[in-house]
Amino acid sequence: MKIILSLVTLFFSFSLYGQQKDITTLLYDTYSKYKEMSVTKRRIKHNDIQPLINNYKIKTGFTVKKVGESIEGRSISLISLGTGETNVFLWSQMHGDEPTATQAIFDILNFLDSDDFTTEKEEILSNLRLHFLPMLNPDGAEVFQRRNTLGIDINRDALQLQSPEGRILKRIRDSLDADFGFNLHDQSKYYNAERTAKPATVSYLAPAYNYEKDINEVRGNAMKIIVFMNRIIQKYAPGQVGRYNDDFEPRAFGDNIQKWGTSAILIESGGYENDPEKQEIRKLNYVSILSAIYTISNKSYKNIAIDDYTAIPENDRKLFDLKIENANYPLLGNTYKMDIGIQRLEVDKKKHSDFWYSSRIMDLGDLSTYYGYETFDASGYTIKSGKLYPNKISSINELTTIDIYNLLKKGYLYVVLNTIPKETLASPVPINIVSSTFKIPTDLRLNIGINPTFYLEKNGEIEYAVINGFLIDINSKKGNFSNAMIFR
Repeated sequence: MKIILSLVTLFFSFSLYGQQKDITTLLYDTYSKYKEMSVTKRRIKHNDIQPLINNYKIKTGFTVKKVGESIEGRSISLISLGTGETNVFLWSQMHGDEPTATQAIFDILNFLDSDDFTTEKEEILSNLRLHFLPMLNPDGAEVFQRRNTLGIDINRDALQLQSPEGRILKRIRDSLDADFGFNLHDQSKYYNAERTAKPATVSYLAPAYNYEKDINEVRGNAMKIIVFMNRIIQKYAPGQVGRYNDDFEPRAFGDNIQKWGTSAILIESGGYENDPEKQEIRKLNYVSILSAIYTISNKSYKNIAIDDYTAIPENDRKLFDLKIENANYPLLGNTYKMDIGIQRLEVDKKKHSDFWYSSRIMDLGDLSTYYGYETFDASGYTIKSGKLYPNKISSINELTTIDIYNLLKKGYLYVVLNTIPKETLASPVPINIVSSTFKIPTDLRLNIGINPTFYLEKNGEIEYAVINGFLIDINSKKGNFSNAMIFR
């Protein structure tokens, strides 16, 4: 009889696991149906989301409330739904240049407004009251910057409450007395999971509420939810999850919200290969947050072991966009072996709606403990400076008709453009544009902070060019190229 009972229990456990697994898989597989297509770029602004927020004012079951204004007078809204006793509060874009979860919130709202997954949604909405604040820092979002117009990092304003945005967040948390809080952010794409070459695509933290880093029921519940979400992310981005250091920061909202009795779950969206607009990471946010909401609604998270939280690798910051290893670097009559770490830095265009890349060498020397989204072993290759093409080009249009790869093959990495239009910020082809007065360096000196433009020669043949930090195979014409530089 005991054997039969054990088998029944085992079967029931597997059934529950399979059901949860199927829900997560279905959420992932059907995502395109709910993705909000009006916001697919990271540089979204207050005006981009207002029509979406206003739509929910007339939808059954949804409540939209203006909860305050930013320093510059932009409205801040809270969207709520559900009839349950457990309050779950999600807020995003506390930092104006961190919008990935903002987009995911509207995907989640589209899902909740659909006619699908009726059983699961009934369980969620009958047990929970969900509250979404999509954009806390609309002024920062307007110019794609971290801080608000006052120059304050809102996430360090939990004690003094010097900013109106910080006061709004505190007031909502207190009025809801939220049981769970999802603090949604973006982090640099250069974070990696500790001691691996994999980016920290998503990182988590259950913030400490005191210097001793004690774990009470409130913080423990946050840890359990994070363990649950980590398991989901591992299915779609294996090894690409990090965990933030939990040193107590007495000014931070996450730490204080945990202290005030809300189980605070920090989620940071990092990097993912070939995903500059973070749309795949947005999808992972959608799937993991919705799944977490579901496990909160049915309280299945309670049985998760807290010890699994510390098994998540810590965040590290040892990624480059391009890492070149073992290159020969000639200098003053001698040749040295050199690793080069390159980052492609985004430069906003005037209206903060788009960007171009201005790359920099960030480190040199032994980079064996660092990693790259792209890594090239340059053993046997020698770094050489590029030449200036002797023929002047009359226009950008003419430049696009030239066989650029033939120029690269001959070592030309710069061309003179007679008139460089003011509105043209970057070269659209893989060669740098310069003015007639610009001086091309004849003796290449690698230094931290310089633009990485050189070629790689092997046995007297030029095989690769590095143009504004983009590695290009000259023979195959392949490379993850975006733009070259303009030097006026």
